[in-house]
Amino acid sequence: MPETPDTEALQVGALAAETAQDSRAFCESVRQLAAGSAPDAALPLMLLMLSQLQVAGARLGAIQDVVPEERFEPDPGPESSLDALRMGLANMLDGIDDYADVVDPLTSVEPARGALSDDLADIVGALEHGLVHFDHGRLSEALWWWQFSYLSQWGVRSSAALRVVQTILAHLRLDADDETVADAEFEALHP
Repeated sequence: MPETPDTEALQVGALAAETAQDSRAFCESVRQLAAGSAPDAALPLMLLMLSQLQVAGARLGAIQDVVPEERFEPDPGPESSLDALRMGLANMLDGIDDYADVVDPLTSVEPARGALSDDLADIVGALEHGLVHFDHGRLSEALWWWQFSYLSQWGVRSSAALRVVQTILAHLRLDADDETVADAEFEALHP
């Protein structure tokens, strides 16, 4: 059965609402972490947040190109400053913020510096830009922005950040000396 314009509009609306919900949850969670709300759970929370965001991004990357109703992007208004967010994240991630990165593995293998705080702040900025359009009822514009910025920026940055967080957690959990592991096993078996 062919899709009618009403069916297509409902699908666009549903995808926009779902993406907005995922974007809002990610942005709020990152802002809470940067404010120091859960320092002991920050890495596991980042693992979950980034993984969930990857699902939202994959939906955007898998669909055909979204074409906004207008041929130009309406001015969403002033961008929020991400400096305080970036600094809060850098403070929270002190000592584990910087990592080695490859900007584009298809065109260059030149190493570059990456930082989780930069990645997370940039992702928040891109998602919030789309949320402004969504909150003003410009659903196709919001979807276009989220899809474009996913393919050009935040998809790659969230993938890199997810890989770094997974690596940090692996080092924290697997790089223990034999005596520490034996003590932990003994304590677990003999409460």
